[in-house]
Amino acid sequence: MTGGALAGAVARSAPDGIPRRQSAREPAARTYARALPIVPVRARGLTIEGADGRRYLDCLSGAGTLALGHNHPVVLEAIRDVLDSGAPLHAFDLATPVEDAFISELFRTLPSGFADRARVQFCGPTGSDAVEAALRLVRAATGRTDVLAFTGAYHGMTTGSLEASGPAVGVADLVDTADRRVVRLPCPQDYRCPFGVGGERGAELTARWTESVLDAPESGVRPPAGMILEPVQGEGGVVPAPDAWMRRMRRITAERSIPLIADEVHTGVGRTGAFWAVEHSAIVPDVMVLSKAIGGSLPLAVIVYREDLDVGEPGAHAGAFRGNQLAMAAGTATLAHVRTNGLAERAATLGAHMLDQLRRVARHFPCVGDVRGRGLMIGVEMVHPAGDRGPGSPGLDGGGGGGGVGRLGDAASDLGPPTHGQSAPAWAASAVRPHPAAPELAAAVQRECLRRGLIVELGGRHASVVRLLPPLTITDEQTAAVLDRLADALEAVARAIP
Repeated sequence: MTGGALAGAVARSAPDGIPRRQSAREPAARTYARALPIVPVRARGLTIEGADGRRYLDCLSGAGTLALGHNHPVVLEAIRDVLDSGAPLHAFDLATPVEDAFISELFRTLPSGFADRARVQFCGPTGSDAVEAALRLVRAATGRTDVLAFTGAYHGMTTGSLEASGPAVGVADLVDTADRRVVRLPCPQDYRCPFGVGGERGAELTARWTESVLDAPESGVRPPAGMILEPVQGEGGVVPAPDAWMRRMRRITAERSIPLIADEVHTGVGRTGAFWAVEHSAIVPDVMVLSKAIGGSLPLAVIVYREDLDVGEPGAHAGAFRGNQLAMAAGTATLAHVRTNGLAERAATLGAHMLDQLRRVARHFPCVGDVRGRGLMIGVEMVHPAGDRGPGSPGLDGGGGGGGVGRLGDAASDLGPPTHGQSAPAWAASAVRPHPAAPELAAAVQRECLRRGLIVELGGRHASVVRLLPPLTITDEQTAAVLDRLADALEAVARAIP
């Protein structure tokens, strides 16, 4: 469809008619369209224009896919170059100049010491496909079947990636699937620490729990094929993993010959303030799962892994669209633009500023339980301010609770390892807790933001976390506008609380 034909189609379609037809013809499973009743017809950078003429600041960014925002000139130019060249648009895994350029640029950005001993595998078009490929890779390489994953994780919507994803509650879980199992471990965080203490002590307890699960025969956990983790949990509510804990997981897995898989689908390409989020903790994983931003807004997913894990037979993991030439060209342009223009460093500076401003705003609203994030990956957790909680519970600073640290720490250190099917230890039920999550307040904030021309996403425990994923190209003026509109939305929701 040409530009003129598209304009004609928009003119013939009443803006309110398109959502109505979508509702009649598309499945109940659709998600974004329910909370964001927008008919986008034009977009550039941070801005989306709807068919009704309204303009919105887009802090969803294709769930983090649009590192450079909508229709960035370098991306459009790269796509046009391929189209004008007459090159094939579909090439399976055949070697092409476009593919070679993408791999060269990707390897240029990888953590130090990784690229010189790495292999890259093109998967299907989504992050879920890449997670499946990573799990299949480590199982083949180790001859084992079980996988270690973390509560609150989200790795995709296919069967294997869903098995590795975990609920945002509980301390440990174990899922049996035929002859393989996924063991879910506690994920450290300050505000909702699974052990009720937060901070360094909470991270230490989660690490000890992991070691106990792996080393004690009575845990019932077999030697795993790999461990998969997110440096910052995205769908889980924007939960950054502490750097020291990341280094501890690297050491735990290395000492036990367990491949470590870093899921950088959400966090990669500068989003967190480093080009790859594992660089914050200076670790090098064995496998990196990459998608979203690496395709420059088009579908692309790869895994990059240590060459000694490359034991797969031809066809061990395939996909008809793993040779998407337009996505590779757009991805090359995106990777190069982020690298050469220091956009990861800008994301670190701008993200720290946004977190600081939002925390100042949050002090005025008891319904904001926590503000957290890393770089331009930010979450605001909404809570019931009148909910019951114990004394000393974490507040806005996300710190641990009161004087219970020593008691909980001593109790945890005396615990034996969890046995097959065992959940949280009995003492965890008495640990101090923050206010209850308030998903209805988060949804109200999202609606109020939309009324003010700001698009945000929800995630986390019961979808109670308002998430901001602005493009790395957001300007200072746009940042101020985003913060103003979000603060105004928070005030409107807080005023309406009985």
